[in-house]
Parts: sequence; structure tokens; C-alpha cells
Amino acid sequence: MPKTGTQAKTNTKLNSRGSHSWELPPTWLRFLVISVLVLGIFFRFANLDRKVYQHDEAFTSMRISGYSKPEVQQQLFDGRVISVEDLQKYQRPNSEKDLIDTMQVLAQYPEHPPLYYVMARFWVQCFGSSVAVTRSLGALISLLAFPGIYWLCRELFESSLTGWIAIAIIAISPLHLLYAQEARQYSLWTAIVLLSSAALLRAIRVKTKLSWAIYAVTAALGLYSNLFFGLTLIGHGIYVILTKAYRENRTVIAYLLASIAAFLTFVPWVWVVLSSDRIIDRVASAPKPPNLFTLVKWWTRNLSNIFLDVDSSGYWFDPIGYDDPFSIPLSLILVGYSIYFLYRHTPAKVWLFIFTFTGMAVIPLMLRDLMTGGFLSTAPRYLIPSYLGIQIAVAYLLASKITWSFNSIRQQKLWQFVIVVLLSCGVLSCAISFPADVWWNKFMDTYNPQVARIVNQASHPLVISDTKIPGSVLSLSRLLSPKVQLQLVSQPKTFLAADGFSEIFLFDSSDTLRNQLEKTQGYNLKIAFKGYKFELWEAKK
Repeated sequence: MPKTGTQAKTNTKLNSRGSHSWELPPTWLRFLVISVLVLGIFFRFANLDRKVYQHDEAFTSMRISGYSKPEVQQQLFDGRVISVEDLQKYQRPNSEKDLIDTMQVLAQYPEHPPLYYVMARFWVQCFGSSVAVTRSLGALISLLAFPGIYWLCRELFESSLTGWIAIAIIAISPLHLLYAQEARQYSLWTAIVLLSSAALLRAIRVKTKLSWAIYAVTAALGLYSNLFFGLTLIGHGIYVILTKAYRENRTVIAYLLASIAAFLTFVPWVWVVLSSDRIIDRVASAPKPPNLFTLVKWWTRNLSNIFLDVDSSGYWFDPIGYDDPFSIPLSLILVGYSIYFLYRHTPAKVWLFIFTFTGMAVIPLMLRDLMTGGFLSTAPRYLIPSYLGIQIAVAYLLASKITWSFNSIRQQKLWQFVIVVLLSCGVLSCAISFPADVWWNKFMDTYNPQVARIVNQASHPLVISDTKIPGSVLSLSRLLSPKVQLQLVSQPKTFLAADGFSEIFLFDSSDTLRNQLEKTQGYNLKIAFKGYKFELWEAKK
């Protein structure tokens, strides 16, 4: 869409002003940003061991220790009575398994490239395998997002002010905080997405071999951090072609060479992916397409969560019934206006980068869910690059509104108030979530703390389970007292409960297991705890 003469003049003003905008932000804003940054760092490292160590994180510990899911099921789910310590063996590196075993296990799950997991293995070998230590690696890596987004904003807008505001937004963003405190690869992926994007823009600007080599290295690291980074690379390619194809062939060639170099380093893992049937099986077994209304509810709620998130888990259990009349509409208005403002008041090379950067991270997943079924686009962890692009657009809007000389003092004061409110929402969200036992990103193991409290109060308890997700039992074991014994079962039809325990609990049990205890062994069952689609049963003779 062609821009008007007035708009072009506005762009000229912005570019002229932006080229000299390397100074620090105003004193009040500098104090606000530094305060928010300090709080963001504090929240990332405080109470690292408080929230439940959910089953995905348990799988992280299992894989970096060199154990696969079938191996754990074979060695533990055999009906014998085991201790909590027996389970913990599979949650920390030991002399039985080395780095080669870790790589062999990771090859069985090729949807998770090995970079983070290899780093995590060395991390826990050096500092221990406690929950706090294991999660601290992700929290430490998440700090790289701050210089990454600042660098990216300077390359995009030639403005340090936008970079400062962007740092403040992601520092206190409840979404980034949650994933910074997980023993998963998402904080690493976040940092590399920002650094690789900034490296690309710098390489386009300075046009040196070294700058393109740096981009190639960051692109290779991105591929080894998350397979979805491939969508970011596609977005980069579309941007380079659209902006440089007809004017700077050398830039396009340099980009292609850097991308090819990055891909060649990733070829060994591509071979691992192609040799595995796991990803194909998961795609082929995707559920039927969900209701469009449900998807929209998830999409809008997730978008709101990057600014304000005070809901622990209820929305994820009942997305259709959840309604937020306050934060969702305001978030949509802010995001929509920021994108419109970005397009109207920046050169094509700026807004086109944000559009391709954001769109390629989310549109393919949305189309996949709508056409073939699934909920990939409803999982915020897969959409992190798109949220980063949105937050950069918001940062640019706010930076512009509080500095434009042709804005009235009243308008500037209004947008200063918007900044304070926006950052306050993030602080409030983080203050509410960081001391909690569970949050929505732990929803599959939401009830483990309640279960552990009930079981730990018993004098001599036995926990029986035939769960199909061993990670749930490994997650629960982190909360259980050493006195608790477990009996894990793979064949519930022929199972016999052990004698000599004061209380017997059935955790994540099947109908077959409960029928076996009731009809064959004469136990009476009653519900000890009930949650959403979850029941903890107590068995008594």
C-alpha cells in the first residue's frame, strides 16, 4: 500500500531523529526500566524449586541422565515395591550412563534437538541435580534475551529508547518468566531467536564476511535449540528476498551461503529426524480439528498472557468457559494498534521484518491446526518468536508516543501512564505466579502437590500406579517423603498389591487396575482427592 506524502514526511522525521537516538532514556524512564529489570531478574531466580517439577521437566532429567522412556518403564513398571530413591536414580547423571547414552536417548526423541540437553547434562554434573539447580540453567540463559532484544531494536529502529522499553517489557513478561524457570529449552530458543535476527540485520547493514559468519553460527545454534527455529529462518529468507532481491544480489547470495552453512551443520540431526518414525506418527495421529471458537479463545488468551497473567490453571482445563472481559480486549487493542502504527510510521524494511518474523512463527501452526487438527498453535511455547515480534512493536509504539515533539504534553503524559500500567501488569502477574506451587504451564501435573501432601501424611503408605506417562510419577516423586513406597505396574490384569502397608493409594490408575483390586483382591476403594479429570483413590481391605 503506497504511503501518503504526509506519512513519508513523518517517516523522514522518525528516521532523522532515530539516527541520533543513542542517548539514555529520560531519568524517570531509566529508573522505571532498571527497577523492572531488577525485578525480572529476581523473579527468574527466586523460588526456582517451588513449582511442581512437571512431567516434561522430569523427561529432561531422565534424558540428560541417559535413560529412555521404554527403559524406565521396563526397569520400574514390573510390579515390585520400590522407594522414592529408586525413582530418583533415573533423574540424575550417574556412572552407569555417559554422554553417549544421553545422545542415543535424544536421538529417540528427535523433535527435541540436543543443544540444551547437552548443556544441561554438563550443568547438573558440575552443580548437582536438584530442581533449583536444573532450572537455574534456563534462568541464566534467559538473561541473554535482554541484550538480544536491545541489539535487535537498535538494528531495526536505530533507537536505544525502543530497546530499553523492549527490555523492560520482556523482563517482566509473565510468559517469558514462566519459561525461564522451566528445565526446558525455551529460554535458550528465545535468546537465539533474538540474537540471530539482530545478527542478520547487522550483516545486511555492514556487509562483511565476519558479520555473515556470525549470523551463520547463530542460525546453526538456533536449529540445534528448537526445530521450530526453521520457521524463523524461513521468515529471514522471505525478508531478505523481498527487500534485497532486485537491488542487492550480493546480500541475497551472502544470506544463502550463510543459511546453507548453518543447514549443513544441522544435517546430522536432520538425518536423525528422517530416520525416526516418531514425528510422523505424532502428526498422523493428530486429533480432529478443534472448534474454531475454542481456538480463537486460546489464541486471544495466550496473547493477553504476554502482558497480564493472573490465572493459575483454570483456563487450561475449561477454555470455552473462561472469559476475561478486561485484559483480553485491552491486549488486542494495544497489539492491533501497535502493528498498525508500526506499518504507518516506519520504512518497509522495518515493518516488513517484524511482519515476517512474527507471521512465520504463528501462521503455519494456525493453518495446520485448522486444516489437519491439533492444538500446536494454542501452546505458547511454540509461538515465542511471534510474541517477541509483538512485544517489539509495542515497545516501538510506546517509545514513539512519549518522545514525538508534535505530540502534546497531555498525550505524552497519557502514554507515559500507559507504560507504567503495562509494566505494572507484568510485575503484578509475576508477583502472583512466582510463589505458587503450580501454574497453567504445569497443568498436566497440577494436582501433584495435593497428592503428595495426602500421601506424606500417612504413616506407612504405598502408591500404586499403572500410568502411561512415567514422567508424571517421576514428577510426583520429587514431592514424596522418603518413607513412601511405590508399586508401578504395566500389566494391571495380573497385578497383586503388596501387603504390610497402612495406607494404599492409586495414582493415575486405570479402570482395569481398580477392578483388579476390587473384584480379585477384595479391596474397597474410595476417592481420597478429586480434581478436574483426576482422581486419587485410597484402597482398604
